[in-house]
Amino acid sequence: MLSRVAERLYWSARYLERVENIARLVSVYDDLLYDLPRDIAVSWYNLVEINSGVEFYNQRYKVRDEHNVLKFMLADDTNPGSLLSSLKMVRENIRTTRDVVPGEMWELINELDLYARQNIKQGINRSVRHAYLNTIIEGCQKIIGLLTGTMDRHAGWHFIMMGRFLERADMNTRILDAANFQMQHSQEEESVKLGQVVWSKVLKSQSAYLSFRRTMRCSISGASVVTFMLTDACFPRSQRYCLEQVKAAAATLPRYGIIAANVDKLLKITNGVEHSTDLNEKFSEYLNEVQLGMIALHHQITENWFHFQQGDAA
Repeated sequence: MLSRVAERLYWSARYLERVENIARLVSVYDDLLYDLPRDIAVSWYNLVEINSGVEFYNQRYKVRDEHNVLKFMLADDTNPGSLLSSLKMVRENIRTTRDVVPGEMWELINELDLYARQNIKQGINRSVRHAYLNTIIEGCQKIIGLLTGTMDRHAGWHFIMMGRFLERADMNTRILDAANFQMQHSQEEESVKLGQVVWSKVLKSQSAYLSFRRTMRCSISGASVVTFMLTDACFPRSQRYCLEQVKAAAATLPRYGIIAANVDKLLKITNGVEHSTDLNEKFSEYLNEVQLGMIALHHQITENWFHFQQGDAA
């Protein structure tokens, strides 16, 4: 497989996962604000910070309100991490690799892109926001289902899996970091009420609520949720599971040794926490270290397969 084709497949998977994650985040954050007691203030601007969009946002907007944040997160084509920008990149990457993916994938991506653009105001306005975001999530899942059911398990499939699960692992750490930040900066008298709501929403943002209940068999707390989302070996959105999938996909490709070694380093530091008191500034530093490790892993994947010059093959 040509390295440029492999790179486009890898990025198409990352962007598709990003589209679904943005839709999930906005939907669950909307629920969070409705469920919190009125005397607890939580800003929509947190979504911008979760997605590392502070610089782009401040260049474009002065007011940090719901409308501006949602416009930035969903519709703003100057924000490379917005939902519409990410969908555009999925479409562009698949357009140039149509010969190695199922034919129906191009049709489904076009349908999703068209729906998202024609109905974007529904995502920004409150009244039909959930219906719009759910349609986006279902569209992403339909595409992944098509790939899972019909795509050959050749090199292209494994690059898609690497991109998908690396993007998912990255978002997992961002969500945990945002929840931890919110709890650290809450008033002591707010923390009990806030904690129950925030950590349950973390689970729901990852469709992990029932799996958590079945696996952990305990009440929802910061420590139990963080431990589940980092270390569970079976839940497909946990940190450990995602990293194992990246490693498994890499193992089917040539020159995978350095990638496996880097994943093993990340797995070695993927641990839970014993007490909710451990969720502090030190934990945020740990998550930042993990994120830097995943950035380094992405660069290593790029150097190993996409910038490979000998025969231009991955």
